[in-house]
Amino acid sequence: MALVEVRGLRKTFGPVVAVADVSFEIKEGHCTALLGPNGAGKSTILNILAGLLPATAGTVRFEGLAEGADHRSLIGYLPQQVALFGWMTGLEYVRMAGELTGLDRPAADLRARELIGLLGLEAAQNRRIGGYSGGMKQRIGLCQALVNRPRLVILDEPVSGLDPVGRRELLDLLKQLKSESTILFSTHVLPDAEELSDDILIVRAGAIVIDSSLTALRARYERPIVELELDDEATAGSWLETLASRGVKGEHRGAVIRWKFETSAAMRAGAADVYASAASRPEGVRRIELGQTSLEDMFLEAVRQ
Repeated sequence: MALVEVRGLRKTFGPVVAVADVSFEIKEGHCTALLGPNGAGKSTILNILAGLLPATAGTVRFEGLAEGADHRSLIGYLPQQVALFGWMTGLEYVRMAGELTGLDRPAADLRARELIGLLGLEAAQNRRIGGYSGGMKQRIGLCQALVNRPRLVILDEPVSGLDPVGRRELLDLLKQLKSESTILFSTHVLPDAEELSDDILIVRAGAIVIDSSLTALRARYERPIVELELDDEATAGSWLETLASRGVKGEHRGAVIRWKFETSAAMRAGAADVYASAASRPEGVRRIELGQTSLEDMFLEAVRQ
């Protein structure tokens, strides 16, 4: 069932068309990743859905509400740059956010403590936010996005600026959140989208070019690959020329050669040539790996069409 239906969404800034007649649905209980290159219109779409930016045309309709009805009480929003007050403690900030959504003081305090515990910030709840790490600030931001028990959580680049440990912690929290809420998030980190998402929206130049479940997207774009890593770039170029003369075409980036095949049968035949060549001159071979194209490959193919 669709929690949100977006129809004919358009946003212009003077002569600039930021979003052009976009239509899509967000399924209840799903995690949807919004992907696209810089300037594609991702943040504009999220800001319209969050009620922070009026659309030039089109409609956003939430399940159970009339078209055009105010849906802001149904969402939680974490912007890319979280607006925090460094002089407040974490508990004070989340409690204030709860009161701004309409909770009375005792209910806001209870909900703030519940979320702070869930996100592992109990030890720091009475410290000033100005002394928090980047990961802690992001988690406090997520607390405020969840304080009103939203039906839809909107996250704009939620792992932006986090170190590897903070990123891993936040991804684990979002996995927990998937069981309780519908999530729409934008990201440039495609492995994160692949790890978390049920559905994928890819935006290019303000228009949706891919609207698909991750499963269907893989079925459409996924291809078998063989990767060979050698000692140096010159050796890789030589290998590539040798195998290309046998009809096995690939590309190399630095010391890594990559072959992408249309079918598993073609991959088996090509891999046989790669392995035979490696067996004939094993010196300089660091790694041979069989696999599948990633979401990054699918994304690049989609945006280049």
